[in-house]
Amino acid sequence: MIAIIILNCNKVSFSFGINKILNNVSFSIKNTDKVGIVGVNGAGKTTLFKIITSEYTPESGEIYTSKDLNLGYLEQNSGLDENNSVLEEVLTVYSHFIHMEARIKELEKCISTEKNEEILNSYMKEYSRLSEDFSMLGGFEYNSRAKGVLKGLGFSEDNFDLKVGKLSGGQKTRLSLSKLLLKEPDLLLLDEPTNHLDINAIEWLENFLKEYKKSVMVISHDRFFIDKVTDKILEIENCHVKLYNGNYSSYIKQKASDREIQQKHYEQQQKEIAKMEAFIQQQKRWNRERNIIAAESRQKAIDRMEKIDKPENLPDKIKIKFKSSITSGRDVLYVENLSKEFPKKPLFENLSFNVQKSEKLFVLGANGCGKTTLLKILSGNLKQTSGSFRYGYNVKMSYYDQVQESLNPDNTVLDEVWNANPHILQTEIRNVLAMFLFKGEDVFKPISALSGGEKGRVSLIKVMLSGSNLLLLDEPTNHLDINSREVLEESLNDFEDTLIVVSHDRYFINKLATRIIYIESESSIIDFKGNYQDFLSYRNKINIQNEDNENTNEKISSGKLQHLASKEEKSRKRRLEKLVINTEKEIFEAENRLDEINEQMQSEEILSDHVKLMDLQKEQDELNKKLENLYKTWEEASLEFSNLS
Repeated sequence: MIAIIILNCNKVSFSFGINKILNNVSFSIKNTDKVGIVGVNGAGKTTLFKIITSEYTPESGEIYTSKDLNLGYLEQNSGLDENNSVLEEVLTVYSHFIHMEARIKELEKCISTEKNEEILNSYMKEYSRLSEDFSMLGGFEYNSRAKGVLKGLGFSEDNFDLKVGKLSGGQKTRLSLSKLLLKEPDLLLLDEPTNHLDINAIEWLENFLKEYKKSVMVISHDRFFIDKVTDKILEIENCHVKLYNGNYSSYIKQKASDREIQQKHYEQQQKEIAKMEAFIQQQKRWNRERNIIAAESRQKAIDRMEKIDKPENLPDKIKIKFKSSITSGRDVLYVENLSKEFPKKPLFENLSFNVQKSEKLFVLGANGCGKTTLLKILSGNLKQTSGSFRYGYNVKMSYYDQVQESLNPDNTVLDEVWNANPHILQTEIRNVLAMFLFKGEDVFKPISALSGGEKGRVSLIKVMLSGSNLLLLDEPTNHLDINSREVLEESLNDFEDTLIVVSHDRYFINKLATRIIYIESESSIIDFKGNYQDFLSYRNKINIQNEDNENTNEKISSGKLQHLASKEEKSRKRRLEKLVINTEKEIFEAENRLDEINEQMQSEEILSDHVKLMDLQKEQDELNKKLENLYKTWEEASLEFSNLS
């Protein structure tokens, strides 16, 4: 496909009142681009989409699109007919096929009864033309295509006959997304499309968008998702935009490198300007005619110089430190034959597992399998149907609820946190609130007036100050931007006690998990030690084996799954042990060579030989960098190995 520009944003500015959102931003998008839009909450990502769709008018600048550009924008619950069934609603996308199909059937009936030869020929010509068009345009596949997208986004065939009016908000959003994908617009604008999707549906959407033959712009805080889907990243920061080539991982590296280079160039130029200004002052002090001319000449040189801007400050990041007030015993939680069912809806049964101190356990599974329910039971907010659980010695538990049901809507932010921690001084509470970006008058906002993200931060503050040594966290990254997610990851990674977490954020899971419990069905779970990437590799092997066994109608049993998981764990332990041993060997060799270099650099012979000294200095720098990476590899591999032991 020939790449052509389909969208051009030229010097666009936009404000809400006195708050500048976008300032003189310019970029262009081609028909082959898949672009991820990133930036902190409030940076202007959704605002940019609304300017592109003409919902907002910029105060200056222009948006240009190619002629006849078909633009598709996901707006929640837009245009859904609540009287339609799910399948009927999604098939409205193919109304042209439905009309053609109806006309073809009508013509078949007319042809079978018409006696007039001239009229019959007319029907036959129309029938032939319509049938050919129907086939060429994909009419025979539209029904299966619609069902395939619905299934991919988490609707089972049992859901197809449900009335739209009976759906939850999340289901309506998924239905709107299904319709948008089936329309196949030239430029697809997606604002947080992974919200309300479980991991299986997110993976399906990733594959769909990777294969999509047209252009995509997507706003997402799901780093794993934008890494897989995008080939460009548009960053919105401090009211400006910058377009980077490559996916999210590439963008992170490029941004760090660009800032470092800009900072160095800025500092060099500032030193040069300072020298020139010192020269000017000196010439002015001498105050002779030629000195004045020299000073004016140097000043003109400064004025003509293209100034390098100092890199702008990065957006504020919240700072979190989770610290327990007491030490738990080694055995933290015992779960025995736990079951939960609602009327006509069993979730899980005979669920048994034990959790030990310092484990970071993630509970995964499809939407509706009972992950949140399990956390509610373990937190004491819901009663199990059968089975039991108990906490070990000195365990102090704190629960983070994704819908923040425990927050009092009538409290201010300050009162909500202070009431939960009356022993802490107000000054300390205010300092912690400021760390979570609640500053000045923000602390007196009522809980009811907060956004979802703000409520999430208040709940995190309460968990952080609780001094608990077991944290139950239900979707803690929901409503957090990427910067805040990274801070939360670092903080929980430093937390020395125990985590049980429900999350759909695979980047977050992969960074933290030491163990995964995957609820596959109401009577089958996989208990796997390792991070998400390891689990994914293991699950793919199981899927391949199940496909191989389909012809013999043999499905891998739950017991065999656990055996295979144990086998995979042992294999990974061997690989990690080998990596630790080999890394230690490389560290030993590098450190010995550094000792040799240090000794050589002290000798008179080398000190008097500038070239040899420079070569040794270069080798020393390279070895130090290598050692830094080796230490990091050794530390990560050793930690993972100890978690598996």
